[in-house]
Amino acid sequence: MKRKYPSGTIKIDKKKENIETIKKSPLRVTLLNEYINPALNWMGVLNWASTIQLSPELKVWLDEYNPDVIYAQAQRREAVIFCTLVQRYLKKPMVFHMMDDWLEVLPGSGLIGGYWHKVVDREFREMLATCARHFSISEPMAVAYKERYGFTFSTYHNPIELSFWSKSQRRTYDLGDKIQILYAGRMGLGIESSLETMAKCLDELNKELTTPIELVLQVGKKPDWIEKYNCIVHRGFVPYEDLPSRFAEADMLFLPYDFTPSANAFIKYSMPTKASEYMICGTPILVFAPEDTALVTYAQDHHWAQVVTKNEVKALKNGLMELINNKDLRKKISESAIKLAEERHDASKVRKQFKDELSELVALDNKVKTS
Repeated sequence: MKRKYPSGTIKIDKKKENIETIKKSPLRVTLLNEYINPALNWMGVLNWASTIQLSPELKVWLDEYNPDVIYAQAQRREAVIFCTLVQRYLKKPMVFHMMDDWLEVLPGSGLIGGYWHKVVDREFREMLATCARHFSISEPMAVAYKERYGFTFSTYHNPIELSFWSKSQRRTYDLGDKIQILYAGRMGLGIESSLETMAKCLDELNKELTTPIELVLQVGKKPDWIEKYNCIVHRGFVPYEDLPSRFAEADMLFLPYDFTPSANAFIKYSMPTKASEYMICGTPILVFAPEDTALVTYAQDHHWAQVVTKNEVKALKNGLMELINNKDLRKKISESAIKLAEERHDASKVRKQFKDELSELVALDNKVKTS
């Protein structure tokens, strides 16, 4: 089942109509991805079945490119090892940016997840030790990782282009004859469960209120379960350039999380990309997530959303009704969200801060080399 894929510089001839690609057998890919690899992974032997090393072609490419600094991310063991190998080969300062606390999910993965958690934790710590700077996706992650790993993490998360996302910014906080709550994004089992909790909540409220409320799901595939509810509208994905206006047109934006224990371990310190996109649009935001997540902490500390932390229809119903009945609250959290987005998520500001930190790192490295 072994197959080699060449690495190195990618050469693209724009004059050619047909670009040569590596052909893969559909049956082989299906067998590997859906049966063999999951089985080996569950048994805990997949990591033993392969080794990672830098190919001669990749080394040539690295030498030719000769970066001043290495920016790295890793979401699995193989990537951690790869980052370490690249840094040790180039001997250049490396910056590592952590997005999700994926290591904490390993103990529950497969037959010997506990063993692999110890192995990967050691490898991850070794990789962090090779880094000159450490970045986190949220402030709670920075605090937790300082205690866990002993390194100081700077926080960089989800910058946005203000001119693009604020072009249709909502200016009024009145509700129309029909209240529209929008969810836009991915669909997963845990997210679907939270969305269905909202559907149950709205079905109850629509029996009690004179103003109808609908939940618009702006997602790819229409979920089967929505047929059980009268309050849901499936929209499907829209062009990227239309997102700011769609977000601003809604009366509220729904930002749910997965409440399952395994998912909570993974996303505890994460920050969804759409959070800052929601903020700048000026539409009131309703966060529905576990209390100990970075998302909830960020929303509560800076008052940019109405927050519900109990995975219950009743709790969600109470939080939503408070938002519906209180125009001043809608205005307050929306203005706070816009202000925070402008202050902390402006891409031009974040890029400058990011560039300055990397430039400082390169300058220090050059100073050491010349001293």
